[in-house]
Amino acid sequence: MFKDNHDFIKPYLVTKGRKFRLKDYDPKDTAHIDDKEHAQELLKQGVERLAKLQDKLYAHNHWSLLLIFQATDAAGKDGVIKHVMSGINPQGCQVYSFKKPSTEEMDHDFLWRTNKCLPERGRIGIFNRSYYEEVLVVKVHPEYLTHQHLPPQLIGKDVWEHRYESINDLEKHLARNGTVVRKFFLNVSHDEQLRRFKRRLEDPQRNWKYDPGDAAERLHWDEYQEAYQDCIRETASKHAPWVIVPADNKWFSRLVVASAVIDALESLDLHYPVVDAAKKKALAAAAKALDV
Repeated sequence: MFKDNHDFIKPYLVTKGRKFRLKDYDPKDTAHIDDKEHAQELLKQGVERLAKLQDKLYAHNHWSLLLIFQATDAAGKDGVIKHVMSGINPQGCQVYSFKKPSTEEMDHDFLWRTNKCLPERGRIGIFNRSYYEEVLVVKVHPEYLTHQHLPPQLIGKDVWEHRYESINDLEKHLARNGTVVRKFFLNVSHDEQLRRFKRRLEDPQRNWKYDPGDAAERLHWDEYQEAYQDCIRETASKHAPWVIVPADNKWFSRLVVASAVIDALESLDLHYPVVDAAKKKALAAAAKALDV
């Protein structure tokens, strides 16, 4: 599969959002890969390939890669990050999870807390949720805007369009400065989310995963689906595409994410630094000294 990696991932990439419709993407899709064990073997191969690419990214030290994960509750973000990035050198990877903003964070613009955590050159940065929460959960619950200390005259009907514009400006800026952005929406179905919630309640080892607020947020399912569709329409681009990940089968969602990350890194033509003549001379002298 990874021999034709770009062809595999292409159906899930959204680079132009104008005609995007979430209903056109099936959360149960497995691209005719119905054997879970086969998928796990493919993922193992992908993780090994990803590790080699990440090593070159780190050594090359020119580009950085930002991976943004967004999803409704129980879609499997944590598991995807854990399994896909399992072979990555920790020195070359930075993971940040963004939850409810702190008082300090709400005293700044909505991009401030995530901008502080952007990846350095040569590294992969992972955002478990991100600035997109500001056009998702805040859009579904617009009353949250009142806690952000914004001037009242700036909270009008154009507030969401302005935020989309700010996000697009940021992602253009990142692309122009060597940060490759890939955004993942883990697309889980309404029925599968319910099944996973029930499993968290019934399995003592999963009880800790259940948040009482999950049931309340589930009541806003349609609003969240509309918010996700709107934000993907408004922010999908060639330099920062969305990947719509079928998430009802976790083994397949991990395969899609791995493929998308590999595709992004392979597009950079990464290589190990070439040693110049002066460096080679110094290395030869060092090798001679060690032989003494």
